[in-house]
Amino acid sequence: MSIWDTVAAPIIAIINKVVPDKAAAAAAVAQLNEMQLQGQLADELAQLQSVTVNQSDVDKTEAASTNVFVAGWRPAIGWVCAAAFGFQFLLRPLLQWGSAFAGHPVTLPGLDDSLTQLTYGMLGMGALRTVEKHQAFQSTRDTTSTTTTTSRASK
Repeated sequence: MSIWDTVAAPIIAIINKVVPDKAAAAAAVAQLNEMQLQGQLADELAQLQSVTVNQSDVDKTEAASTNVFVAGWRPAIGWVCAAAFGFQFLLRPLLQWGSAFAGHPVTLPGLDDSLTQLTYGMLGMGALRTVEKHQAFQSTRDTTSTTTTTSRASK
């Protein structure tokens, strides 16, 4: 399976969902395939891969930094989300219950759904990173076991 097949399948699925007219969707898919045959998309794909590699290098440099303002912004966002979730789903209900129990009911403002969306996004990226690490571990382990098996077979 080529990289084009991997990239094209989701694009074609999106075209088919977004474009309501089936004839127009088929024309868009045909144009996409024609561009791929002419090699126009190869340059775009190479540029996208270059940007991805460059961003990955920047991320590695930021993560290796000892400066809290460089390496600490991602954990800071995580802690802010954790604190906001703690307020929204633990502290706020307990304070409202306690104030009502004391005879002075108070309605505290809640946080909107964007916090939940942000947290789900962060959890999704964390899960994605875990899968990537697991796959890298698996491929390293598979390579090691192949080398070990080959060396045992040669003895």
